[in-house]
Amino acid sequence: IPVLSPDSSSHDAVLSAPAASPADSENLSPDELELLAKLEEQNRLLEADSKSMRSMSGSRRNSGSSLVSSSSASSNLSHLEEDTWILWGRIVNEWEEWRRKKDKLLKELIRKGIPHHFRAIVWQLLGNATDMPVKNQYSELLKMSSPCEKLIRRDIARTYPEHEFFKGQDSLGQEVLFNVMKAYSLVDREVGYCQGSAFIVGLLLMQMPEEEAFCVFVRLMQEYRLRELFKPSMAELGLCIYQFEYLLQEQLPELNVHFRSQSFHTSMYASSWFLTLFLTFLPLPVATRIFDIFMYEGLEIIFRVGLAILQYNQTDLIQLDMEGMSQHFQKVIPHQFDSCPDKLILRAYQVKYNPKRMKKLEKEYTTIKNKEMEEQIEIKRLRTENRLLKQRIETLEKESAALADRLIQGQVTRAQEAEENYVIKRELAVVRQQCSTAMNENWINLQTQLEQSRLREAELLGALKEMQDKVLDLEKRSSCLPDENNMAALQEEVKQMKLRELETLRSFREMQDTVTELNQRGGHWKESPKKNAMNELQDKLMTVRLREAQAQAELREVKLKALQLESQNQIHSKLIGRNEQERSALQDRLQMLANQNKALQAQLNEMKRKQAESDCKSKEEVMAVRLREADSMAAMAELRQKIAELEIQKEEGLIQGQLNHSDSRQYINQLRDQITELKNEVLHADTLALNTEMHCSQCFIINVPQVAFETGTKCMKIDFRTFLETVN
Repeated sequence: IPVLSPDSSSHDAVLSAPAASPADSENLSPDELELLAKLEEQNRLLEADSKSMRSMSGSRRNSGSSLVSSSSASSNLSHLEEDTWILWGRIVNEWEEWRRKKDKLLKELIRKGIPHHFRAIVWQLLGNATDMPVKNQYSELLKMSSPCEKLIRRDIARTYPEHEFFKGQDSLGQEVLFNVMKAYSLVDREVGYCQGSAFIVGLLLMQMPEEEAFCVFVRLMQEYRLRELFKPSMAELGLCIYQFEYLLQEQLPELNVHFRSQSFHTSMYASSWFLTLFLTFLPLPVATRIFDIFMYEGLEIIFRVGLAILQYNQTDLIQLDMEGMSQHFQKVIPHQFDSCPDKLILRAYQVKYNPKRMKKLEKEYTTIKNKEMEEQIEIKRLRTENRLLKQRIETLEKESAALADRLIQGQVTRAQEAEENYVIKRELAVVRQQCSTAMNENWINLQTQLEQSRLREAELLGALKEMQDKVLDLEKRSSCLPDENNMAALQEEVKQMKLRELETLRSFREMQDTVTELNQRGGHWKESPKKNAMNELQDKLMTVRLREAQAQAELREVKLKALQLESQNQIHSKLIGRNEQERSALQDRLQMLANQNKALQAQLNEMKRKQAESDCKSKEEVMAVRLREADSMAAMAELRQKIAELEIQKEEGLIQGQLNHSDSRQYINQLRDQITELKNEVLHADTLALNTEMHCSQCFIINVPQVAFETGTKCMKIDFRTFLETVN
């Protein structure tokens, strides 16, 4: 198996023989006992050789004895390496037997250090990671994408930046480190990726291929409490810090007091110890020796080494302040055990460590954390309730401010309405007085006009009756006159008389012509017969003329009668037309008077309606004022109820705050003060509302026979009858 050596010296390849106990000696063979004795002897030689080498470099002397010692140590070292290979080869081949029968001896050998050539297989055997099912999934996991890839890429360059295997971007070490971290983030999605775990994986990759390193890392996370350390909550880290603080307080009380006085908390220097197993704090060879023991004993070695380091540097740390201690932890402590890791391991196992006490501390820490969790939940609940109470208080303050504004606005509005009501009542009284005066005048005028119209109507009716009588008389008279048929007969008679007159004139002319002819024919007649004939003719002519004169006289009479009848007819028709005109004029005037009467009645009804509307409006205004007063009183009652609920919640919050936390008590005291102020404001607003109500109730003061309406400083007195009309 190709591996990389994390240490540059040969001390990690050399095992110091442990001090075997009598029980272990009984389980060992003679060859193994001999080998352990040789290892112990070679260990003492190596320590002596290292001391002599340091003394030679200090005094710059180069003696022959020292060279002989160095050469003998080198030869013994080669034999020791050969024996170590043989021993660890047997351990690996007989692993199950060694774990069952020689467990204590194996523990001592691991504490002395595992040879770097055997670390890969021994770590896998210690972690029971040789045959894991997850190893077959590794290639498939690499083909998948992880949500933590960006974080892993970002931290890879900061993992062992000075080591050759991981130096340089896109190097082989960085690539395999990325693969292992990505694969684990897909296997354990709850943990995913956490800073610090890459150093552990990097150390594994220095010893073994990536698939075996992945399996060992999975086993470390599952079986060595590392998964709890790297969870997002880091609850296990808090437990480790708690246990470490207890050990520090118990074994190094002075240093613990100094740390507390300087506010140098344990988590400031010990968190990386537990998260990276000293891989980022100590040099890699020393940290690898600690990791050897960690693979067998777990986190116990971390507590022991941490306390050993603090115990070794206690004198220096007590003399430093916080900044000086930080510099001491960063620059001095990591290089104190470079030359001799066994010294640190020896000091670590001189530290008192009681596993039962650690279990008890774990239970105490769990109980404390549960209580803290409950307290946190309770505090969170109280904070939520306080926040809700604060919001409700703010809401109530806003509502109280709004109610105060509404109350003030209501008072202002009520004052304005009272003023307007007073003005309206005064104007209403004036209008009523004017209306009553105008109505009385209009009533008198209407009555006068109605009487006049009735008189005119009576006169017109009398005149109309007279005209009707005249018309009837004329109709009677006209009935006595010849009707149209008689007139036609008379006209026929006149025509016949004219014809007879024409015939008479024609016969008279004929007779004249005959007489003229007779006169022309001669006088051979005898005079007497002529005279007789002339006389006869003259008689006949006179008779005809008489008849003609009579006919003309009769004709003239008839014409006169016709003219009289025509003139009477025209007179009667004119009279009838005049009577009709007068009758239509009287009817028009009667209709006009009736319309005027209707218009006056409509005006009277309109005035009554306006008066009723004004009365209703004044009543509605009074009712609106009373409704606003009722709304303000209801709002005040609602505000009192809310204040009562808030006081109950305040008392509950006060009791819970006294039981849980003093800050809550202080906050609830502040809350009580705010509620008291709010209550005072509400009482003040209530007093103002009560005074306003009493003032409004005193606005109506009845004094018989007068009533006083009082608004503010103004007062108006009216008759009791007017007051009753206003109320109605």
